[in-house]
Amino acid sequence: MSSDDTLARLTAVIENRKGGDPDKSYVARLLHKGPEAFLKKIGEEATEVVMAAKDADHGGPREKIVAEMADLWFHSMVALAHYGLSAADVVAELARREGLSGIEEKALRKVREREAGE
Repeated sequence: MSSDDTLARLTAVIENRKGGDPDKSYVARLLHKGPEAFLKKIGEEATEVVMAAKDADHGGPREKIVAEMADLWFHSMVALAHYGLSAADVVAELARREGLSGIEEKALRKVREREAGE
């Protein structure tokens, strides 16, 4: 089972829960509440990833980083679904960047942003 399959299945579940009953589905509840709710959760989960990583630097369990990162990815996937995007779009962007130096990629992004602003 590949990670792409897992992401695709999770994307499908999230899509199926859009417009669902907020009393019966956590995803439906987040989407029903709107961006404020899921964006807040993304911020909370990102902070928890950082805290887990800092704890791991001092002997804490590294597995906690994985658990918190899974929460962050999940809530990020809910946000993607809200905006009509998916994990596949993120994977495609990562594939596009593959082989590019991070410094080069950031410089290209700045040039594109500057051109778009003109």
